[in-house]
Amino acid sequence: MKALEKDVLEILKSDARLTAKQIAAALGVATEDVQACIDGMEQSGAIVKYAAIVNGEKTDETLVEALIEVKVTPKSVEGFDGIAKQIAAFPEVKGVYLMSGAYDLAVFIEDASLQKVARFVSERISTFNGVISTATHFILKKYKVEGVCTEKDEDRRISIQA
Repeated sequence: MKALEKDVLEILKSDARLTAKQIAAALGVATEDVQACIDGMEQSGAIVKYAAIVNGEKTDETLVEALIEVKVTPKSVEGFDGIAKQIAAFPEVKGVYLMSGAYDLAVFIEDASLQKVARFVSERISTFNGVISTATHFILKKYKVEGVCTEKDEDRRISIQA
């Protein structure tokens, strides 16, 4: 990866709303070079998507989010990739990661209710050939997402000074 690509990625990771012109000004290079760099990284798949980080507590969002740890027996030809790709194909699934430790896969999902998440685990993930066990953890509150704190740093404790 070229130095310009690294610099552009760092800036985009901190604020993807910046234009090529703004990035170019920050880096002291030509706007055309930055735009070509971004276009190239998008075409190569280095940049996959631009997304907003949303604090669900400040919106009407009522989705239930969960982390499902999945222990599997890897298939002889595909290893972990085959089952990971099968799980990733479901629209409820927001992320699938190969992990070290007691479980092999970490699966992040969103659905409308606790019951739907539970059904997803019992009727879909658990039924895959090779799944040994699962552990489901419901996400109760997000304090930091993608390196950004979800709340302003306010002291919410009640003062007890007389």
